[in-house]
Amino acid sequence: MSKKITGIAASDGIGIAKAYRLVEPDLSFEKATIEDTSAETNRLHAALDTSVEELQLIRDTAQANLGEDEAAVFDAHIAILSDPEMIGQIEAKIKDDHQNAEQALSEVTQQFAEMLAAMTDNAYMQERAGDVRDVAKRALSHLLGKSLPNPALIDEPVIVISHDLTPSDTAQMNQRYVKGFLTDLGGRTSHSAIMSRTLEIPAVVGSEIATETVSDGDLIILNGLDGFAIDNPTDDEIRTYQAEAERYETDKAEWAKLKSEPSVSKNGQHFEIAANIGTPDDVQGALDAGAEGIGLMRSEFLYMDTDKLPSEDDQFEAYKTVVEKMAGKPVTIRTMDIGGDKHLPYLTLPEEMNPFLGYRAIRISLDQETIFRPQVRALLRASHYGQLRIMFPMIATLNEFRRAKAIVQDEMTNLKQEGIPFDEEIKMGIMVEIPASAVLADQFAKEVDFFSIGTNDLIQYTFAADRGNEQVSYLYQPYNPALLRLIKHTIDASHKEGKFTAMCGEMAGDQTAVPLLMGMGLDEFSMSSSSILKTRSLMKKLDTTQLQPLVDQALNDCDTCEEVEALVKKTVKVD
Repeated sequence: MSKKITGIAASDGIGIAKAYRLVEPDLSFEKATIEDTSAETNRLHAALDTSVEELQLIRDTAQANLGEDEAAVFDAHIAILSDPEMIGQIEAKIKDDHQNAEQALSEVTQQFAEMLAAMTDNAYMQERAGDVRDVAKRALSHLLGKSLPNPALIDEPVIVISHDLTPSDTAQMNQRYVKGFLTDLGGRTSHSAIMSRTLEIPAVVGSEIATETVSDGDLIILNGLDGFAIDNPTDDEIRTYQAEAERYETDKAEWAKLKSEPSVSKNGQHFEIAANIGTPDDVQGALDAGAEGIGLMRSEFLYMDTDKLPSEDDQFEAYKTVVEKMAGKPVTIRTMDIGGDKHLPYLTLPEEMNPFLGYRAIRISLDQETIFRPQVRALLRASHYGQLRIMFPMIATLNEFRRAKAIVQDEMTNLKQEGIPFDEEIKMGIMVEIPASAVLADQFAKEVDFFSIGTNDLIQYTFAADRGNEQVSYLYQPYNPALLRLIKHTIDASHKEGKFTAMCGEMAGDQTAVPLLMGMGLDEFSMSSSSILKTRSLMKKLDTTQLQPLVDQALNDCDTCEEVEALVKKTVKVD
C-alpha cells in the first residue's frame, strides 16, 4: 500500500527510483573475554583489510568523479588504518587483556582521537581526531558484520533517504544515478537543500519520518515541486508522476530558450538575474543557466578547501578566473564569512555559546587584519580584469563598514605606489542580513555603493530562530509582513540615494516571493543557477504595475506569513 510522506520542497523536479538508505547501522556491542586470542587477532586484521579495500575503492571513485584533491582525504583514512603503532596497541589489548576485538579497537582509537583533539596548539592535528573516529567506525562495522552506507558506490538510479545530508555525503555521489534526496531534517536554507539545488537534483527535506518509514529498495516517487514523496506507489500513481516529470522536462526545455534573453517583466521593466557560486568551477554552470552576473561568490570556500590560509596570489588567481570567465558581467565577491557553522581547521576560534551571534565574518576580518588585508589586495588586483564588486558580510553598524572601507582604500594606496593596476572606481557594498542594518538602511545608503539582502540570515535574526533548529523551523517565514517591510525599506532607501539593491538569499529564487520582490523594485535577484531560467520565465509573465498594489496589500492588510502567501497565489495568475 502506498504511503505519502510530506516535507519541504527544497529542489525542483520529480524523481522515480528505488530507495537507498544512507543511514548508519547500530554499532553497539557487548564486551567479552576471549580465550582464543589468535583467532580474535585474525578477525581484527580481516576487518582492517576489508576497510582498507573499501576505502581504496571509494578513493578511486571520488578521484574519478571529483578530482585528486577531494580524493586525498581517503588516503589519510587508509594511512590511519595501516598505522603499526595503533594496530599494535589493539593487538596487545586482545592478547594481554583478552578483550574482544570490538572493545580493543574502540578503546585504542578513542585514546588516539582524544590525544589528537587535545592538541589545542595544532588545529590541523585536532581535525585528524575526526578521521580516526571515522575509520574506527568503518572497521567496527566489519567486525559486527554490518555495512556502512557508501554513497560513492551507488551505481544504479536511486532516491537517497537520509536523516540529513552532509557536504561530504553529496561530494561522493555520482549525479548520474542520484534521482532525488528525501531527508528527515532540513529546511530550504539547509546545506542539503542548497546543495541539491546546485546539483539540480530534486529534493524534499524536513519530512521528520523518512528514515523510519522507507525501507531499502522501496520504490519512491519524489516530488520536489510540491514537497512530498510516495513510498511504494500504485501503478496509477507511477503513471501520473511519470507524466508530471515529462511535463516538467518540457517546461525546462522551454525555459532553456530564455538563456540569452534579458530578464524583463511583461511591461518591459528590466531586472538582473545573477547566480550564487562557491568556487571558480561553478562559473560555467552559471553561464550555461543564463546568469547575467555573479551576485554572490562565497570566498570562504577558498579558505575551507585547504589546510592553511590561502595566499594573496592564490586568491588573486581564483578571483581573476571568475572575473575573466564572466567577460565584463558584474561579479560580487563576499569577503571571508567564517564562523557560525563554518570553521577552518587551521584557525582557532573561541568556543561560543551562540556562534551565529558571535565572532564571525567581518568581525574576524576587522580584528585580524593579517588575514583580511591579503584578501582585499587580491580582490583589488582581480578588479583590473573585469567588473568586480566587494561585499562585506555581517555588517551591523556604520563604523564597521567605514573601517572595512578604510582598509580597502589603504590597500588601494599601497597598490598604486607599487604600480599594480586595479579598478579605482570599484564598488563596495554590504550584506543586509542583520535587522540593525536594514532598519538603518537610509543612513547606510548614503555611504555604500549597493546593498545585497541575505535573507537566510535576515530571517533567522529577525525572528530569533536558529535556521538549523527543527523545533523553530516554523519561524522560517519569508513572506511574513515584518520581513517584507524590512526588505522594502532597504530597497526604497537605496533608490532614494541612487544606489541599487540585490538579494542573494534563497528567497530571491522563491517563486512565491518573486512577484512581491518585483513589485518592491528589487534590482538584482541572485540565486542557485538551477533557478535562473524558471525565474526569468515567471518574470516575463508578470506586469509590475499590477504587482505594486499587491505589495501594498501584503504589507498593510496582511497580518501573517500564511495570509501573504494566500494573497499572492490568489492574485498572481500566469499562463
